[in-house]
Amino acid sequence: MRWKGWKQQAAHERIDKLPDNASWDDVVYEMVTRREIETGLADSESNRTTPVEDVAKEFGLKA
Repeated sequence: MRWKGWKQQAAHERIDKLPDNASWDDVVYEMVTRREIETGLADSESNRTTPVEDVAKEFGLKA
């Protein structure tokens, strides 16, 4: 979905799926969630990730 206007189309699709009584907070949540998922996927595809063992160690957890 990387054509001109794809962001607007994606936003419309997300908003159209919200219930009629959705709040502005619901709209913002959907947009931020979408952005964060896309950013994470792009990072993963570019090998900009942190091994789970390193994250666990940082937080004092067992991997």
